[in-house]
Amino acid sequence: MILVTGGAGYIGSHLVSALLERGEDVIVFDSLELGHMETVETLKELGNLKFVQGNLKNLDDIRGVFLVNKINAVVHFAAYSQVGESVINPQKYYYNNVYGTLNLLNAMLEFGVKKIVFSSTAAVYGEPKYTPIDENHPQNPINPYGNSKLMVERILDDYDRAYGLKSVRLRYFNACGADSKARIGEWHNPETHLIPNILKADSAKTFKMFGDDYDTKDGTCVRDYINVEDLASAHIKALEYLNNGGQTDYFNLGTNEGNSVKEVFAVCEAVKGEKIPVEICPRRAGDPAILVAENKKAKEVLCWKPCKDLNTSVKSAYEWEKVIPQ
Repeated sequence: MILVTGGAGYIGSHLVSALLERGEDVIVFDSLELGHMETVETLKELGNLKFVQGNLKNLDDIRGVFLVNKINAVVHFAAYSQVGESVINPQKYYYNNVYGTLNLLNAMLEFGVKKIVFSSTAAVYGEPKYTPIDENHPQNPINPYGNSKLMVERILDDYDRAYGLKSVRLRYFNACGADSKARIGEWHNPETHLIPNILKADSAKTFKMFGDDYDTKDGTCVRDYINVEDLASAHIKALEYLNNGGQTDYFNLGTNEGNSVKEVFAVCEAVKGEKIPVEICPRRAGDPAILVAENKKAKEVLCWKPCKDLNTSVKSAYEWEKVIPQ
C-alpha cells in the first residue's frame, strides 16, 4: 500500500489517479486545507482508495495511519507552496513544511517504512547562474518556501546516512495542465499559476502580464512548463527505482525547453478561440528572466521522459476550467 500525503491537491491527486489505474492500493492523507473532498470522491471511483483526514503537524494523526495500515512506501506532497506568502509568513512555512515532514519521517522510522518520494522544487536553486539548470547547479534559495524544501532534502540525506531511509527528491519546474479526461485538475484559491489565470480572464477580468522588457526572445519571462500527468509518471518511475534498490538521489523534472509568457498567452487564446484581454504591468520583484530544466539525469536514471507538449497541457487545463466545481 502506498501512502500519498497531500493526495487531494493538484499534483498529488494526479499521481493517485495514475496509481489507482495501475491497480495499486492507495491511502490519501490530507488536511483538506488546500485539497478538496470532491477530488477525493472522484478518485475513489478509480480504484482501492482509503482517505484519512489529518495534519502532519499532529504526530498522532500520521502515526494512526501507520498503526492500522501496512504501508510499503510514501509519496510526500503535503506542503505550503506560495512563494510570496512564505516571505510574509515564514513561520507558517517552516512549521508546516519542515516540522510536519519530520513527523512523517519519524512515523516512517517507527513503523519500518524506508522509502519516500519527496515533492521538491526548482526553488531550491534560487537565482539561476546558467540555464538549462542541471542538478549540479548551486542551491541558494531566495525565499522561505525554497529554504523549507532544501531543508527537507538535507534532512533526507541525514536520515539515509543514519537510518537507511531511501529517498528520491523530484524538483519540479512549472507544473501545468490537468487530467486528460477532465476528472481532476488545478483548483487553487486564490489561483496563482499562469495558465489557469490566462484562461480565467474575460471581459470582466483582464489578465495581467508582468514585465515585457526582459532579456528574452520576446521580452517576457521564459519558464519550463511540465504537464502534470508527466509529473505523475515521474513519481511512479521514482517508486519503481526505489523498489528496485535505488539509492537516495534527486532529479529535475522539466521539458528541457522554455516558453515565454507571450507564447503561453498565444496558445491559450488559440485554445479558447477568442481574444483575451491583457494589461502589461511592471516586472514583479524576484522574477528571473529564464528558468529551464536540464532533465537528462531523470531520463537516464529513472528512464522517464515528458510526453505532453504545451498545447496539450493548455487544452486539458481549459477542459478542466469548464467543469471545475464552483
